[in-house]
Amino acid sequence: MQKVALITGTSTGLGISIAVQLAANDIKVFATMRNLEKKAKLEEAAKAAGVAIEIKQLDVQDSSSIERCVSDIVEQEGKLDILVNNAGAGFVRTTEQATEEEIQWVMDVNFMGVVRCTKAVLPYMRQARQGHIVNVSSVGGLVGQPFNEIYCAAKFAVEGYTESMASYVQPSFNINFTVVEPGGIKTEFVNNVLTHFQKTGGMRDDEYRPILEKYIGGSQTRLADAFQTADQVAEVVVACVNNPHPPIRTRTSEWSNALCELKTQADPTGKLLQEKVIDTFL
Repeated sequence: MQKVALITGTSTGLGISIAVQLAANDIKVFATMRNLEKKAKLEEAAKAAGVAIEIKQLDVQDSSSIERCVSDIVEQEGKLDILVNNAGAGFVRTTEQATEEEIQWVMDVNFMGVVRCTKAVLPYMRQARQGHIVNVSSVGGLVGQPFNEIYCAAKFAVEGYTESMASYVQPSFNINFTVVEPGGIKTEFVNNVLTHFQKTGGMRDDEYRPILEKYIGGSQTRLADAFQTADQVAEVVVACVNNPHPPIRTRTSEWSNALCELKTQADPTGKLLQEKVIDTFL
C-alpha cells in the first residue's frame, strides 16, 4: 500500500527537493506551505520530474491550520505515515542586539513548529502503530556557532525533543524519529537570513563588529566547503524514510560529520544512546 507523507516548508529549496524525491519513490506527497501564492516553483519542479504532488496550506505557527491540514489528509487517505518537519528560518545576530520578539519568532518557527506538527500527527500514527517523523535540524543543532546562538538554541531543542520522543514513543508505538543535520545548503535559506539581517539593522558599530566582520569574512571559504545542493540533502531524507531501521540522527555530508565528530564519534546514529536511555528509565 502506498505510503502517505506530509512535508512542511515546501515553497523553496530543500522542501521542494524532498517533496519531489519522495513522490518519485512512489509515496503520496502532501506538500505544504504557509503562503500558497508561492507554490509555482514546486509545481514546476513536480512537472519537470513527472510526479504528482498535492499542495496544501499549513502554517507551522498556527495550530488550527496544522490540525485542519492533517485532518483533511487523514480523511482523504485514511492514514498518515510520514511527517517531514522541514519548515524553518535562520537568524544571525548576537543576543544583546536581538529583540525579544525576534528571539521568540526564531524559537517558534524552528522548534514550536516541529512540536505543533508532531502533536497533530501522533494520534493517527499511534492508532496505526506505525509512522516516521523526520525533523530537519542542522549541524547547528549539535555545535554552537558564532552569532547563530538563537538559531542554534532552537535546533538544539529539536535535537533534544527528537531524542526524547525516540526513547519511549518509538519502542511503544512503532513510530520512528530521525533528525537530519545538514551543513550549508545552496538554497534561498542563506539569502533570506542575510536579507533579514540587513532589514533589522545590519552590521552595527559596536564591540561585536570586528568579530562579526571576521565571521562574515571567512564565510565564503566555509560555505564553499560545507554547501550541498538541496537534492543531495533530500537524498539523505529519502534514504531515512526508506530505511526499515532508520537512525535517530544523521549528518548529510563529510563536512558535517567532521564538524560534529567530537560530539558524535562514539554514537554517530544515536541508536546506542537510545538503548541506554530506554534501559535506564524504562
